[in-house]
Amino acid sequence: MNDSTRRERLTLPRITAFTCPAGQHQAFLWDSDMPRLAVRATAGSKAFFFQSKMDGQVVRITLGSVVAWTIAAARAEACRLQTMIDQGADPRAEKRERIAAAARKIAEEEARAAALVAEAEAAQREQEKRQRYTLRALCEAYCALLDSRGKPSARQARSILKVHVFDAHPDIAALPAREVTALQVASMVRKTREAGHERTAGVLRAYLSAAFTAGRKAPFDASLPAALIPFEVEANPVEAIPAIAVRAGNRTLSVDEMRTYLAALGDDIADRALLLALLAGGQRMAQLLRAKVSDYNPDEATLRLWDAKGRRAIPREHVLPLAPRAAALAAALAERAKAREWALLFSTHGLRQMAETTPGKRAAAISAAMGGEPFDLRDVRRTVETMLASMGLSRDTRAQLLSHGISGVQAAHYDRHGYTGEKRAALVAWEARLEEIETGRRTSNVVAMKAKRAS
Repeated sequence: MNDSTRRERLTLPRITAFTCPAGQHQAFLWDSDMPRLAVRATAGSKAFFFQSKMDGQVVRITLGSVVAWTIAAARAEACRLQTMIDQGADPRAEKRERIAAAARKIAEEEARAAALVAEAEAAQREQEKRQRYTLRALCEAYCALLDSRGKPSARQARSILKVHVFDAHPDIAALPAREVTALQVASMVRKTREAGHERTAGVLRAYLSAAFTAGRKAPFDASLPAALIPFEVEANPVEAIPAIAVRAGNRTLSVDEMRTYLAALGDDIADRALLLALLAGGQRMAQLLRAKVSDYNPDEATLRLWDAKGRRAIPREHVLPLAPRAAALAAALAERAKAREWALLFSTHGLRQMAETTPGKRAAAISAAMGGEPFDLRDVRRTVETMLASMGLSRDTRAQLLSHGISGVQAAHYDRHGYTGEKRAALVAWEARLEEIETGRRTSNVVAMKAKRAS
């Protein structure tokens, strides 16, 4: 079809009636008002169409659907395109640039949308990280680390951190651990100290420092759990806070107070724990309460405890060759547990050991009932060692008996002597001394004592 065929003034009815004849790919209806403008019909669509020549080449441009364009707009656009050709500008290049510009705009909008989505997702991840890796979570992860290493201090750490951080300072506990400042830590320690808990304040500072140190070292130390790495702790804010020196206790019970204390102990399981700790030479209650039925050897009359204090990776075995009264008490506790099919010597329900605070509260109740200067289990332990020293026991024997101060290269690698003989002799003498205190009658003239080393 050439330019002279069917050239009519384009109107809406004519465009509506115009169709592509059957068997043809396309057909054109040319406008008489704007000779370069036509409607091109195909089997499925109609569009305004511009055609001209430039430098001997045919220029064809589809303007758009007859539904989207008005006739007047199509004529104006055809006129504009012809003007460009007359001025030497190729409208096809303009169209390509326009399409490219539209594509760039779409790409830019898509990029901006993607950036907004990425920014929102990053903000969401950061918010989740802030809510997840808090000071509270760091402290809980540190307590889990103590558990995994078999440290009995895990229970104390959980208690102190709950009371003096989580409950007392929930706003600080909810902060991301990496954002906690030295001033905030100082406020928590100060509040604990000003409440009259000076020793607890020192322990609180120590636990917080250990938790932050573990978090800071975790990315580089393979012995620490990878769960600590996401906290992103880069500094320990506790380092700026001076350590609180533990005041050395000096409270000891007099002979009369010890007699009253012994008389107050009954058959309750907490009282039995207090009595066995005393008869066994002032043992630490935390270690004694972990004892199992299997730890008592009735044939040898020995009780095995495990000392995990300090930085020991593996708890130290601490064997006590009990004197007769203590052995009878330990045997009775073992029979009680076996009858109930319990594994622990000290338990109220069999599944879990007695809480360390239970005997401590009982000792405090006895102290309150006695009147006078208050005392606690540390004071009882101090009294035992003081009395053992007055009986002539050497410092080394007392250290072995009470399992303290045993460290250094010699103790760790070379001294394999069990001190069984020395400890048994000491505990026999100690029971005799307690009998003297209870009855008021002297049963032995021995003041200074020595024991032969067991082979």
